[in-house]
Amino acid sequence: MFFKRYSKKQEGIIRFYDMHSPLVKVATILIFIACVIMIVISLFPSIWVVLGSFKDIREFRREQSLLPSSYDFGKFIKTWGDFKFMKFYINSMISVAGSIFCAILFNGLIAYSLSILKPKGGNIVLGMILWSLLIPATTSIVALYVNINSIGLNQSFIPLWLSFGANAFYVVLFKQFFDSIPREYFEAATIDGCSDLNVFFMILMPISKSIIIVVCIFAVTAAWSDFLLPYLLLSGSTKETVMVRLFQFRTSHATDVEILRAIVFSVIPPTILFILFQKQITDGVTAGGLKG
Repeated sequence: MFFKRYSKKQEGIIRFYDMHSPLVKVATILIFIACVIMIVISLFPSIWVVLGSFKDIREFRREQSLLPSSYDFGKFIKTWGDFKFMKFYINSMISVAGSIFCAILFNGLIAYSLSILKPKGGNIVLGMILWSLLIPATTSIVALYVNINSIGLNQSFIPLWLSFGANAFYVVLFKQFFDSIPREYFEAATIDGCSDLNVFFMILMPISKSIIIVVCIFAVTAAWSDFLLPYLLLSGSTKETVMVRLFQFRTSHATDVEILRAIVFSVIPPTILFILFQKQITDGVTAGGLKG
């Protein structure tokens, strides 16, 4: 019964006729068991956090059982109200929304210029973009913070948005996808009198929905989980994001269990996003080589 699913399998290295070999069957079962073990190991920390958040502080510190004695969702509602999480959720949503817009617009325009317009010196610019992928982002955080302060953009969402509008990885994704689009589309638009910007917004963007979705997913997960730059820029203001607020709990009067509940609130949006768009996320690395 387990191996019948291979009769209609169209991809992968194991085909249905391979199942006639007992050695292949045993190897397949062992691989399956290994995958299940890795899944359990990967999910256990999240499961522990969720189950631990149902406990009270006494049960959490004294009981060694993984399962709580009761499942009272009222504790989550109380923690949400006590920590005013809605405010920080809204701040994070603002940060995410602006990051998505800048990630698509600015990186898309750069990739459009390098892939379609091909200006002089474009290869040099592309080489610098690829070279920047080798530099850890934290190495430039001090210079970035000093420059942001010097122009008065601290305690603002704008630097967070612009940081996603200058992302080399997104430029590479866009460029690889644009390279696969037939040039006849752009030639026809140019003959009809479209300007370069009109070609980008009216022709290129509508046929690039697949790569735009991929970039949006990456931008949402990155912007939501970003901590260092929002902490440097927004700490002490009224615009703190969820991740900054979580870090600040270490100096608050919150109990360990309340912090666990806050962590659960912080992982809900990216978890929902992964469940809804897991196929696009797993295919994101290769999406740049597919035609729209």
